[in-house]
Amino acid sequence: MSTITPGTIADYDLYIDGQWTPGSGSEYIEVLNPSTEGVIARVKKAEVSDVQKAIDAADKAQPEWEALPPIERGRYLHKLADKIREHEADLTDIIVKEGGKTQGLANVEVNFTADYLDYMAEWARRYEGEIINSDRPNETILMFKKAIGVTTGILPWNFPFFLIARKMAPALVTGNTIVIKPSEETPINAIVFTKLVDEVGFPKGVFNLVNGYGPELGPELAGNPKVGMVSITGSVRSGQEVMKEAAPNVTKVNLELGGKAPAIVMADADLDLAARAVVDSRVINSGQVCNNAERVYVQRPVAEKFTQKIVDLMKQQKWGDPSVEPDIAFGPLINKRAQASVAEKVEKAVAEGAKLVLGGKPATINGKGAFFEPTVLVDVDQDMSIVREETFGPVLPILIFDDFDDVIAKANSSEYGLTSSIYTNDLNTAMKAVKRLKFGETYVNREHFEAMQGFHAGWRKSGIGGADGKHGLNEYLATQVVYLESHPN
Repeated sequence: MSTITPGTIADYDLYIDGQWTPGSGSEYIEVLNPSTEGVIARVKKAEVSDVQKAIDAADKAQPEWEALPPIERGRYLHKLADKIREHEADLTDIIVKEGGKTQGLANVEVNFTADYLDYMAEWARRYEGEIINSDRPNETILMFKKAIGVTTGILPWNFPFFLIARKMAPALVTGNTIVIKPSEETPINAIVFTKLVDEVGFPKGVFNLVNGYGPELGPELAGNPKVGMVSITGSVRSGQEVMKEAAPNVTKVNLELGGKAPAIVMADADLDLAARAVVDSRVINSGQVCNNAERVYVQRPVAEKFTQKIVDLMKQQKWGDPSVEPDIAFGPLINKRAQASVAEKVEKAVAEGAKLVLGGKPATINGKGAFFEPTVLVDVDQDMSIVREETFGPVLPILIFDDFDDVIAKANSSEYGLTSSIYTNDLNTAMKAVKRLKFGETYVNREHFEAMQGFHAGWRKSGIGGADGKHGLNEYLATQVVYLESHPN
């Protein structure tokens, strides 16, 4: 596979039990380039019966896969990482075209995915059980860590390539098998990922891919009694639906949902550093990341100065079609619906009393594309919808605060609890904020972007469970405690 292009992969639709198959249905999903609105590929839409076949294949393959020593399972992941690096340029191009991601960020995603596979593979010799002290003189208590069984992964479109690895790598290295459903907006990269899985030679049934729409396939992926855990990255509504479908079988759920991250800028902060970090955390991937800085609280003595720095930086953020412009800050939103949604939220904020000081409008290139201008809002109040609802676009509302206790309360006053940040040169202030902020992640004097060895997990409606690091690995393990009592002869 020397060249990977959308036109060459449209016929490779579903991957079930180690085989490419057209599936049971006849319908196709058209994949659009959000910069041009042109069709770049079609993929076969799976039926529920196809999902059942994929789960059955995963269930059949799981015992033999689990019986392999973990180090052998890890070697498959290492080989897959090497394959991804071999096709770095082609994969980058696909992610740019189907998702609208900048070339630089798409390339980071490809390489981060390969590194993530290597990282998780290296846990093969490291995850372990425990020996627990007993109250009985002749007893030993052992805790074993074992695979859950069949897992399913329901993916979003914003980091579509990396999130395959985020779900499959810890699942497979710990002895589980998996069925992946990519977003209908960005299935091409997942098909290419699967082609590389096939080239590596993973045992059939260990990794399976089905394309389709969440409302149609989600109930089976979450509700099939053979599924031991379902993991989804998506909206709160999607997570709630997955929980409902998983409930009858009490299937384990792992949910990464929305975010409304606060960024707190204290009067003593390095304002240039803070402004740059906030803008970088707002416009990455056109603002379409769950851990983006979505609302900024700046202390009154520096509010005017800091706001001007933000406006100046946002003005400099060049946007365009990333397929033809390599040196831009961000590309389009994922589709026209997303563009309309962001526009509606900005209009509502203005109607509620916010002042628009930059941007605020949808944009196109030659009449095409789902672009949106970099936008800054001031005179924003805590009760406005732009502060409370996830925007998922390059829009930055700025609020002013006086009192530290007050801003912590306002930051925590959200149905979301994924990420947060504070900018200050006072260690005492930083540590007080860390102690009191109720979010799964807090960044101090840096942009919002997690590490693979951390633990990406949210509070409240931002999710259940988490991913990355040893704690993310443990999400894919069940425990078995054995009470071993010896008796005197």
